[in-house]
Amino acid sequence: MSDENINLPDLLLESSQGQINLAKLNHEWLVLYFYPKDSTPGCTTQANEFSQYQAQFTQLKTQIVGVSRDSLKSHERFIEKQNLNFTLISDPNEQLCQHFAVIKEKNMYGKKVMGIERSTFIFHQGKLLKTFRKVKAAGHAELILKEIQQLQHA
Repeated sequence: MSDENINLPDLLLESSQGQINLAKLNHEWLVLYFYPKDSTPGCTTQANEFSQYQAQFTQLKTQIVGVSRDSLKSHERFIEKQNLNFTLISDPNEQLCQHFAVIKEKNMYGKKVMGIERSTFIFHQGKLLKTFRKVKAAGHAELILKEIQQLQHA
């Protein structure tokens, strides 16, 4: 499936805020970002930066939602330890990861493993506007913030 055909799936998912259905989210703008693992250096940097810009995203009527295969318990520890201020979805069976085609072969210490390729999707009123794949964690939240500002003023 090409990226322009990606939609928000009508699925009930477990999140740090209870059950969530992305297709029924009542938010004008949505940043959905996929990351490999809670409490790892890159993922912590990325999550902290999204938290740091939360007020600006809120002003732009934009909701941030992070997704990984970690358990809800892991998400709760990550949120508490890092004082994160946005929702994390637990996708242990990779339903959402498969829908967005973010599971890729990676090379970890010489071994080939399947894992989440750091990716971000910007939606406006449920329609995909921008896709970012093979994202670098540091500076990404600021890049996304600027992208949404540009999209809203286009």
